[in-house]
Amino acid sequence: MTSEKTKFTKAAGVIGIATLVSRVMGFIRDMVIAWFFGAGFLSDAFFVAFRIPNLLRRLFAEGSLSIAFVPVFTDYLTRDSRAEAFKMARSTLRMLSILLVVLTLAGILGAPWVVRVVAPGFSGAKFSLTVTLTRIMFPYIFFICLVALSMGILNTLGHFAAPALAPVFLNVAIIGSVLFIAPHMETPVAGLAIGVLIGGALQLALQVPFLIKKGFRFWQKAPIYHPGVKRIGKLMGPAVFGAAVYQINILIGTLLASLLPEGSVSYLYYADRLVQFPLGIFAISMSVAVLPSLSRQAAAKNFTELADTFGYAVRLIFFITLPAMAGLIVLREPIVALLFQRGEFGAESTRLTAYALIFYSAGLWAFSAVRVVVSTFYSLQDTITPVKMASISIVANILLSLLLMGPLSHGGLALATSLASMINFLLLVWTLRKRLGELEGKKIIESIGKSVICALLMAGVLGCLMGLFPLPPGARLCRLLGGVISGIIIGIAVYGAAAYTLQCPELKDIVRMIKKEPLA
Repeated sequence: MTSEKTKFTKAAGVIGIATLVSRVMGFIRDMVIAWFFGAGFLSDAFFVAFRIPNLLRRLFAEGSLSIAFVPVFTDYLTRDSRAEAFKMARSTLRMLSILLVVLTLAGILGAPWVVRVVAPGFSGAKFSLTVTLTRIMFPYIFFICLVALSMGILNTLGHFAAPALAPVFLNVAIIGSVLFIAPHMETPVAGLAIGVLIGGALQLALQVPFLIKKGFRFWQKAPIYHPGVKRIGKLMGPAVFGAAVYQINILIGTLLASLLPEGSVSYLYYADRLVQFPLGIFAISMSVAVLPSLSRQAAAKNFTELADTFGYAVRLIFFITLPAMAGLIVLREPIVALLFQRGEFGAESTRLTAYALIFYSAGLWAFSAVRVVVSTFYSLQDTITPVKMASISIVANILLSLLLMGPLSHGGLALATSLASMINFLLLVWTLRKRLGELEGKKIIESIGKSVICALLMAGVLGCLMGLFPLPPGARLCRLLGGVISGIIIGIAVYGAAAYTLQCPELKDIVRMIKKEPLA
């Protein structure tokens, strides 16, 4: 058991570091886009068009393909042989490639209907531009789904760095397209879409040498159909909704935001990007890293150890995301101004983006914890339960969005997404507890309680400092940078001191991980 905790915690650390690099590059990317295109006609069209292949990436790649593939691949490695597992993986690769070509062609031809569904408020030139950008970027789904399959193979074999670093190549390609392609095009934002396509191809190319190094040979014979492919398909079908409910809820927000004043789609996008920073570094890293460990325990029928691993992952997720949530809420305007307020992105855009950030941040703990719970269900090869809970969550999000978008505008859409994710988390945990038993409930609640106290203390200290030394959005860049960095350092120090005082075991585990010591 100790070895599994150590394995997935170290893996989460590797993925977290790689994701940190990727997210920093992502913010540079968004800063460049905000500087060049602002928040309005062009950016709204691009973000809606990019949301479509990006949603498909979440649904058919990371959201279902990886989670469905890893337990089956692990099962073949455990029960059969490495050669048979690789044969199954090659069959999956060939079948997936055929399906992706068909999907890509259908997406290009059906782009006008897709855009009408995703952004019903768009019309005229804005609608036409969005359709064009969607057609340019749709082949991205071909590349990124193959990247997701590569990630599943490499992660199961113990390699996590290359898949986690892949998004860096996307961000570099987009930045390069803004600087070197867009200025030379009749419609500059089309250059941005071409950059997405280039980035997808680069991400896939990165995985190839590492797969070969692990012994995976693309050119060896394998049937298009393999019994394992059928098992993956059965898991993947319902997993499309169960694992990607957050992205579906974000898409609903985008759809409804297109009915609100111009710029609302962009405000939600930039606020979501800020929430995605800690979500990617900690929550996604943890859920990706823990899935192979949970799958091994499930394959061996060690359900007591599986429940222990789940409890440990949830406690660690809350310990890390609660202070991140508090920091984003208290420092929201300085952070948005520091990252985006330049060029066409003015003070009003900063204020409205920060407004959405409050409501997205409130749900950060739920967005994060849901991923671990869903990974636990998929390690048990149960895709039905997450789908049922996701369906309830999606309905709740639609109803809450319609209820809140009137009084709270785009902030109401962000709040509805957060509340829907909380509902999803509570339903999933309740069901998992019925299946596996107590799940160390008392230990988890005690740990979360301590983390909440530490986060509230941190928020109080930062709030007082913001009152004494305000950082208005119009402040000079160096002052904003110094203030935000100081706030982050002080927040970490206060949270760490409070956690040490309350003797939070998660703090000790993080210290052990940094020292590369085995976990108890």
